[in-house]
Amino acid sequence: MRQQDRYGLTLTTNGDAAEAYNRGVGALLRVQAGGLQALTESVAHDPTFSLGQAGLALLGHEYGAPVDVESRLAGAFTHVDRASERERGHVKAIFSHVRGNSRPLVAYLRDHPRDALLLSAAVPTIAFAGVTTVPQESWAIVERAQPAYGDDWWYAGLLAFVRQEQQRWDEALALSCASLEVEPSAGQSVHARTHVHYETGDHLAGRDWLDGWIHGPGQSSDNLAHFSWHAALHELSMGDFAAVQARYAAELAPPTVAGCRALVDSCSLLWRWAITPGAVGVPGVDSVVDSIEEELLDTPPTPFIALHAAVALCALGEADRLDRLEAWARGRSDPTYAEVVSPLCSALRALAVGDPSTAADRLLELLRAVWRLGGSDAQREVVEDTLIAALLAAGRFERARPIIDRRLDRRDARRDEAFLGRTYEPP
Repeated sequence: MRQQDRYGLTLTTNGDAAEAYNRGVGALLRVQAGGLQALTESVAHDPTFSLGQAGLALLGHEYGAPVDVESRLAGAFTHVDRASERERGHVKAIFSHVRGNSRPLVAYLRDHPRDALLLSAAVPTIAFAGVTTVPQESWAIVERAQPAYGDDWWYAGLLAFVRQEQQRWDEALALSCASLEVEPSAGQSVHARTHVHYETGDHLAGRDWLDGWIHGPGQSSDNLAHFSWHAALHELSMGDFAAVQARYAAELAPPTVAGCRALVDSCSLLWRWAITPGAVGVPGVDSVVDSIEEELLDTPPTPFIALHAAVALCALGEADRLDRLEAWARGRSDPTYAEVVSPLCSALRALAVGDPSTAADRLLELLRAVWRLGGSDAQREVVEDTLIAALLAAGRFERARPIIDRRLDRRDARRDEAFLGRTYEPP
């Protein structure tokens, strides 16, 4: 039986399965909870529904969802011959992507740009890791799809995220606001807008607006902790340590947050907070690590996770584990591990053992390559934060000032003013 997805593409299944699938994809596009449950429901209604099976495999691969990825891929292929040619391409694209080759997914999107689930999966954002760490390649994938979507609210949010990465702040804000007028729960659009507020130094208004969304339309978000992390970054930038402390305790401390989100959001926030001049009473990272799987720290699955693992281990002062992570990264086939993660571990190990000057030298050498780790500018900024802290700890104030000045030229932040003030304090 032929049904349609939310963008008019054929689904070979029954009506109940199609309804559940569309509901699940809608939740994923909004970055809301319920996507996994709805896709599971779709294959319960029709075990022969290949796109439902493949979608579950994708979530298991990307989100670490409790899914037997191999079984779901096998189920998708068992019945794919009864589906349309477009659906067969969709399943094959997911299979190749899970196996580590995303080129078929990119090629598929050239012919089928209105496959919103796979377009979302192709782009590194809050929802998916993407298929490339090269920003310009991700931007091109999104921009090629623009004629297929027109003024669609979801696509506007995706394009808004691209525009903020391109530092086209006004366009990004206009796109995200237009999207949110149609769909107030659109998590991707919220994510783009909060990046605009942060990168332009609009911290008070950005925090207040984001707080309203978190406690309003965003309550059903699947990544609520990440939005709380963004709000806390605004508060940290304003030097409002009491607000950071309250938000961390209520929204970012275990057991509210665990696993990957605890590593990427909670641990990085604690580290950035701890190295901020004037900060006191910062909870130790050791209070978070028990909620994080050891393999995320010792054998991180992506360079982006490895960045945060190295930061957490540095905060813990675990030089030996940083040594092991450095050696492990050198042996990975992905060159980003050997060329960026491994020297980053070496730099952070120097800081952990009390040699901030050596740490600063190594971090200075790495700054231009940090973009290769993936994630957003706001997330990767933890490396520059750590560099500034290392330079200050080493008493290398003349070297620290231009780095801090460039940040203040870009946006206002009391935190950076505090960093700069430390460079003028007497020894």
